[in-house]
Amino acid sequence: MYKFVLLYNDYIFSTHSYGVDIKFSMIEVHTLTYIEDNPGITSTELVEYWHKSKSSISQILKRLEEHKLIRKEASVKNKRFKLLYVTEKGKKVNEEHRKFDIVDVSKTLNSLQEKVSKDDISSFFKVINAYNEVILKDFEINN
Repeated sequence: MYKFVLLYNDYIFSTHSYGVDIKFSMIEVHTLTYIEDNPGITSTELVEYWHKSKSSISQILKRLEEHKLIRKEASVKNKRFKLLYVTEKGKKVNEEHRKFDIVDVSKTLNSLQEKVSKDDISSFFKVINAYNEVILKDFEINN
């Protein structure tokens, strides 16, 4: 299992370009997607959602902002809070990312079906979902 975790970790930190000349890691592009799906979200909410440190989220947001994929706006209620929004360029990157994910997931599932049954794959996803719950509970207890 540890080998899988290491390999998957390398995979998620590998970079891809999504219709632009810049390459992004999975966490960067999925953060962009999450911001588009939740316009006006704050960095604090991203920290809670992704279970990442403030500095880690800050670095991701800085990179997305430098490439003009997101913009920050001061909250009307409290100027200290910065609300996050995806720019038009960010929306285009997101659209390409979503297309990439559909193709990538299909390829992965097809490759898996060459080696194991659909029932095995279904069981694997059930185990992964249960494992996610265990990990999230551990995060809640320890943070």
